[in-house]
Amino acid sequence: MPATQYPWSTLHGGGSTTAAKELTLSNTADRQHHGRGESPSAFEGTPANALPLTASEDRQYATLAHFGGILGFVPALLIFLIFKNRGPFTAQESKEALNFTLPPTILALAAWLLSMLPVIGGAFAVVNALIWLTITVFSVNAGIQVNRGRPYRYPLNLRLIR
Repeated sequence: MPATQYPWSTLHGGGSTTAAKELTLSNTADRQHHGRGESPSAFEGTPANALPLTASEDRQYATLAHFGGILGFVPALLIFLIFKNRGPFTAQESKEALNFTLPPTILALAAWLLSMLPVIGGAFAVVNALIWLTITVFSVNAGIQVNRGRPYRYPLNLRLIR
């Protein structure tokens, strides 16, 4: 019974070495084409633009921006930077959440550092806890309102990012 010939068998000495020579020449040409032996990228061309968000996705990411306030300003910042050009509601609400959470997060970090002082540290620990409690309450309230499709404005908000 004759042995079955597979395309890769030529690379292992099981037949003609023509395919192996062609493969070697092809790899050499790729190295010369891309310089310094780099492999070619999987995609060469212009990247596509991101698709706009649907109405439900727009509301979802806006809600996440507000609920993310529990963790500080970073979730709102990331959502704002990634989705600001893809959905108007997300852009508006993530900016609102970022403007609200940025100053208190900085104050909470300062209070946390000051809470490590030996004599007055306890007072700053209480201040830190009150700041996070306030951020949490307002962020959850805002997230609930935005999830219902209503824009939310925080009562005390510095509009640092316009």
